[in-house]
Amino acid sequence: MVIIPIATARNRVLGGHPTTPDYVSNIEVSVTPGFDMARAQEELEEQMRVIRRIRPGKADDFQVFNIADFIRARSSTQATFGILLAFTAAVSLIVGGVGVMNIMLVSVTERTREIGLRMAIGARSQDILGQFLFEALGLCLIGGIIGSVLGVGAAELASRLGDFPVNISPSIALISVGAAVLIGLFFGFFPARSAALLTRLRHCAMNRVMRRNSGHR
Repeated sequence: MVIIPIATARNRVLGGHPTTPDYVSNIEVSVTPGFDMARAQEELEEQMRVIRRIRPGKADDFQVFNIADFIRARSSTQATFGILLAFTAAVSLIVGGVGVMNIMLVSVTERTREIGLRMAIGARSQDILGQFLFEALGLCLIGGIIGSVLGVGAAELASRLGDFPVNISPSIALISVGAAVLIGLFFGFFPARSAALLTRLRHCAMNRVMRRNSGHR
């Protein structure tokens, strides 16, 4: 802390002019702990109006800023920004899950022969369901890991280029990978169920054929 005469501060530090002896750019006021901040602000505004000789009904030619208001506004902005990011992440996860589901449905359609071959050697519906569900989980897990690595790398790059610190929480990375796995489990269940239903349809068709053959006999 440096204490200097106000004239020296005005002429050599604050950039004021000698013809304005009362030049002060700003005043910082500390309120006693436990005192009402709003009341202190009102008293300060009243005192400033008296000092600056502002008549009743006239607008203030000064501004009083409360740091607590700034903190509340910043917290509100951060909360709103966090909600927007959460919605953006949710939409991205849903879009990615739908993409995975479409890919797996196409895979089930193209791998009908493979499913039939597995059924021919004794695979059950649960086996087919587990196979395609495991593939969907693996696909989303790999995508989640790649996305986490790219996110951490982009944050580190922005930190170095922007010269500001970035704190990356390991729990956030784990949560993102876990969310990707849950998306794979949810959206991968429908294609896996479709593949498992092929076995049931095949068994039903075989039963019908056997019944018809037995009837002819």
